[in-house]
Amino acid sequence: MRKIRLSVLSLLCCSLFEVLYAQEQRDFQLVTIAFYNLENLFDTENDLITFDDDRTPDGKDHWTPEIYADKLAKMAEVLRQIGPDETTDPPALIGVAEIENRKVLEALVTQNILKAFDYGIVHYDSPDRRGVDVALLYRKSLFKPVSSKAFELPLYDPEENNKRIYTRDQLLVSGDLAGERVHILVNHWPSRSGGEERTRPRREAAAALNRKIIDSVLSVEPYAKLVSMGDLNDDPKDTSLKKVLKTKGKIKQTGMLDFYNPMEELAKQGLGSLAYRDSWNLFDQIIISAAWLEQDYSGFSFYKAGIFNRKFLQTPSGPFKGYPFRSFANGSYTGGYSDHFPVYVCFVREVRE
Repeated sequence: MRKIRLSVLSLLCCSLFEVLYAQEQRDFQLVTIAFYNLENLFDTENDLITFDDDRTPDGKDHWTPEIYADKLAKMAEVLRQIGPDETTDPPALIGVAEIENRKVLEALVTQNILKAFDYGIVHYDSPDRRGVDVALLYRKSLFKPVSSKAFELPLYDPEENNKRIYTRDQLLVSGDLAGERVHILVNHWPSRSGGEERTRPRREAAAALNRKIIDSVLSVEPYAKLVSMGDLNDDPKDTSLKKVLKTKGKIKQTGMLDFYNPMEELAKQGLGSLAYRDSWNLFDQIIISAAWLEQDYSGFSFYKAGIFNRKFLQTPSGPFKGYPFRSFANGSYTGGYSDHFPVYVCFVREVRE
């Protein structure tokens, strides 16, 4: 966690608070929470339980140890840098998706560029047929997990005789973030494969499970500091967010039991975390409970949200210039990073003598 100097006025503007205080300089602690879809971070071994055959040296993707090592190094490079310009500290908490198992996470957090920050791992194997999971990485010096649980999302396809659809669990981790109790949900909701309209009920079911988990936390801690983040495969204005999860796009509209989605404003500006067929989507989102919106900064309060879309993460040339520089395309490894940009939110609290 980094101590920074910010004017109160700049904090209020970034947080969209309406009350204006006199401009003055104060010291603040800034902490970043991030999410990154790592685009199929698989090891090279064939797991007989999951469909990972392509990601082996002899598989269709020719996923060799050399390619795997390069992919790990690139993912670590990104995780080290995610955040706003105000800080050089890596995130205190990072939600990740599209990882095969705990083994790849252990290899990731022990990369040279990350090793000094001593990231811990919370991970459960999910029933997803491709074998991809979600997980939470945390800096042990800043966050102490107290409890964790993976919530299964049972889905069935009515067009296939109610055949079971195996997808990712939703991960809840509760713990102590630099002295404050927080709850973190990491998600990877069902994809749009097969068509957005046909698959919409699956994401609405995922949102309903998310809301159920949130409500269970709020029933015990009505003013809990809760973050829900992930690759939701929906945009901020889609029904899963607005009608099921009931997110708000403006701080002043966010009631005590509501959730504020800072990504909604970014989407209105035409920004996105992934691109498809010449249009941007903001599927990667971080949503926060009302308790983060306090204005006195005696505890961590919302400061800003962003999409980490630095130049090195963008496709450098060709018809997809500016899109996320994915690591695998047209049947081969590209040497890129991911088909998603990471996203982040920052919280600050005043340093008082």
